[in-house]
Amino acid sequence: MGDEVVALEYEKMIDFTSASINFELIYSEISLLVAAFLILLTAFQRHLARLAPLVALVGIAVSFYFALQQWGNQMSGFFGMITCDDFGTAFKLLFLVVAALTLLIAHRFLIVKRISSPEFYALLLVSTMGMMVMANTTDLLVMFLGLEIMSVPLYVMAGYARRSLASNEAGIKYFIMGAFASAFLLLGIAFVFGASGTTDLRQIVADYSFIVSNFQNYLYAGAALILIGFGFKIAAVPFHAWVPDVYHGAPTPVTAFFSVGPKAAGFAVMLRIFLFGFEQMEMLTELFWVLAVLTMTVGNILALRQNNVKRMLAYSSIAHAGYILVALCVGGNDAMSAAVFYLVAYAMFNLGAFAVIVLLETRSGCKSDFSELSGLSSSAPYLSAVLALFMFALAGFPPTVGFLGKFYIFSAAVKSGYILLTVIAVMNSFLSVYYYLRIVKTSYFETFEGTFAPAPYSPAIMVVLFITAVGTLGLGFFPDRVLEFSQSALFAFL
Repeated sequence: MGDEVVALEYEKMIDFTSASINFELIYSEISLLVAAFLILLTAFQRHLARLAPLVALVGIAVSFYFALQQWGNQMSGFFGMITCDDFGTAFKLLFLVVAALTLLIAHRFLIVKRISSPEFYALLLVSTMGMMVMANTTDLLVMFLGLEIMSVPLYVMAGYARRSLASNEAGIKYFIMGAFASAFLLLGIAFVFGASGTTDLRQIVADYSFIVSNFQNYLYAGAALILIGFGFKIAAVPFHAWVPDVYHGAPTPVTAFFSVGPKAAGFAVMLRIFLFGFEQMEMLTELFWVLAVLTMTVGNILALRQNNVKRMLAYSSIAHAGYILVALCVGGNDAMSAAVFYLVAYAMFNLGAFAVIVLLETRSGCKSDFSELSGLSSSAPYLSAVLALFMFALAGFPPTVGFLGKFYIFSAAVKSGYILLTVIAVMNSFLSVYYYLRIVKTSYFETFEGTFAPAPYSPAIMVVLFITAVGTLGLGFFPDRVLEFSQSALFAFL
């Protein structure tokens, strides 16, 4: 009789396991992994290695298709460790678009700089897969796993120009700082697990009152350590020190990817953790208020002093992280929707700006200093016009999508009564106008006396400039679709 009961329980367990292990939930991640394996397996055959960019693009396209199929289908599998909802799907689609644009930006640049190899595209795909794992779960341990899958290829990509001392320095600095951040994050997860007995945010929300009444200090310590870990990924002050050197030293297409992909992944996870799992922590509002003010102010002030465009955009990315932190401070549906909208908008105009810098850096001897933009309007009028468009979007000028992104975040803050925070954010936005318009001034009103050859255009980078320019202007005139997209994602999330 006892054996029959054991057998019956075992059959139930098998049924439960087969129902829970649903690979359909991770088809998009598997697609990227298969494409990366194909690239690595054919890397030693020269005639096949040339197809690596095409294989990577096909992998991204297949992954995008599977991700689209998940829209509107809320499911959970792998014993609750993978959560398929529209919130995660929205970010997966964003990551795939960023990866595809980065691939197109990088192809010609890597060849010109003589650092092209198939492994770069495999690293890009694996890192993107890690971001998707981060966004597609409510389990803290799976988030950490996704973070490491994302970060390890990024360490290699930062130092990908092996003959460049600056690139080697960038790789080492990013690795050391990333290791420290991962240690803080893992320790924070351990504290949360010790307090709650689980790493699933849904269970933490359900048992929050009991956890706080018995293990409040452990839970708060864990939340603080987790914030430090992800604060590094989004480059929030005071965890920003690595950004200028890594952005400047890494190959420019890698810098473009750094500035958008990992930042969006970090914010996706922070929205899940702090606005869902730890939503009832009252101290988080004051903490995010301080982080937002410090991040946007320090980023903008330090950007004023830069004479290199890549370093300026590095500090600019810190300031933009501060604007998004305003949404985390405010909380609520409007602010969260505005944060998702801003991340989509930021991906458009920031990748576009870096695409222009990549195009200019393919000229012999170019180091992307401000002085090298002099006279650009005469030698490349269309390119300087597109660059000016992206600078206007970064500064928040209408009718670009940059203006609407800031408007939605700031208006949500005003509606929730954060008047002082909004005033500080608006003043910081005004401060940033100086260094963005400085690029426009240099390219249109100064004359370069050097001997730079014309920038070699390529079809791939022209496609990137067209997509990002149309996105920057088109979303500014017609933002409704993206707003509906972000609100639908949040409906499933909440």
